[in-house]
Amino acid sequence: MNAVLASPTDIPALMRGMGERARAAARAMARAPTAAKNAALREIAAALRAARAALQAANARDLAAGRAKGLDAAMLDRLTLSDKALETMALGLEQMAELPDPVGEITDLKYRPTGIQVGRMRVPLGVIGIIYESRPNVTADAAGLCVKSGNACILRGGSEALHSNQAIAACVRAGLAAAGLPADAVQVVETADRAAVGELITMTEYVDIIVPRGGKGLIERLMRESRIPMIKHLDGICHVYIDADADMAMAVAVADNAKTQRYGTCNTMETLLVHSAIAPYVLPRIGKVLGDKGVELRGDAAAMTLVPGMKPATEEDWSTEYLAPILSVKVVASLDEAMNHIERYGSKHTDAIVTNHHGNAMRFLREVDSASVMVNASTRFADGFEYGLGAEIGISNDKLHARGPVGLEGLTSVKWVVLGSGQGRA
Repeated sequence: MNAVLASPTDIPALMRGMGERARAAARAMARAPTAAKNAALREIAAALRAARAALQAANARDLAAGRAKGLDAAMLDRLTLSDKALETMALGLEQMAELPDPVGEITDLKYRPTGIQVGRMRVPLGVIGIIYESRPNVTADAAGLCVKSGNACILRGGSEALHSNQAIAACVRAGLAAAGLPADAVQVVETADRAAVGELITMTEYVDIIVPRGGKGLIERLMRESRIPMIKHLDGICHVYIDADADMAMAVAVADNAKTQRYGTCNTMETLLVHSAIAPYVLPRIGKVLGDKGVELRGDAAAMTLVPGMKPATEEDWSTEYLAPILSVKVVASLDEAMNHIERYGSKHTDAIVTNHHGNAMRFLREVDSASVMVNASTRFADGFEYGLGAEIGISNDKLHARGPVGLEGLTSVKWVVLGSGQGRA
């Protein structure tokens, strides 16, 4: 099969074929022993290291095409498979091999009056379609997570990383085969045609769940068109609220890290809320720290009086995910006003409070309806690796099935199991 199909009329047949093969592979993966899955992950890691020259040659083709298209420096950086990036991919797969296997675990097993035992067993989801942009390392990460959780997957990366993704896919297939697992358990779509996405998100007979990883435009399209359930989040409008009882040094440190540790991530703080009782003391300090790092501050009238040079915030600012060195700032009169603001403008991703008041901390944890809620910690911790999941396939702000960083357990479901000794219902 060619790396890039010439005719879009081939795409429905291409995608159906991939779906059929993935469904067959999913049955084999569901029964695969842990040892075989771990062996596959280690073999894939070894294949990536051995194929470094070929991988970087393929990546050079993508980078050249990206420069010709005028991709910005940040996009080209995300696209680059440096020696460090390749080693990080390999190490990530080896780390996944060390994680506990969730598949087959039986929990909550209890005897009923009839003598039967009732419990729940963790099982794979089946076939996962993953649609992502830019970063070719996602190909290895997604493949590894799906293999370890006993799923098959169909991966559709961005057109800008087409050759890199295909080269990584060859390493994945080699690793699966070396471990005695079906190579079709991980398939990468070989065309950049957008019609492939349209087919993938409507193949209900073959695909059990879709995981999108990309920009707002991609996810909005999938939300409109997909006939398959998704694990996703649309925006990362994350807040840090500095309570009246906050330690000021801690407040400055948390706000600084939440905003400036990385600007372009979904768990970066986009709005800072500060209680009016502490604002005159802490906001000027935060304003200087962030200002010295080149962060543009946009505030309400009260915040502007406390930080020289702060620009006025508009209504739109409160609901904007900047992904840039820009921060909106609001002074609030109470914890309730802060939580009301988060409820109105937040995206249910990650929100934090800085406080020494236990009651306020517990109220914030209970009442803020987000996938991750934090006390005295940076929102940047909302990450699969930092949560001890090893890696993540994405972050979900939905309430059903998976919420927050989605790791191995999030790629499984549960079914009820009953253990009996011949009982019949009276």
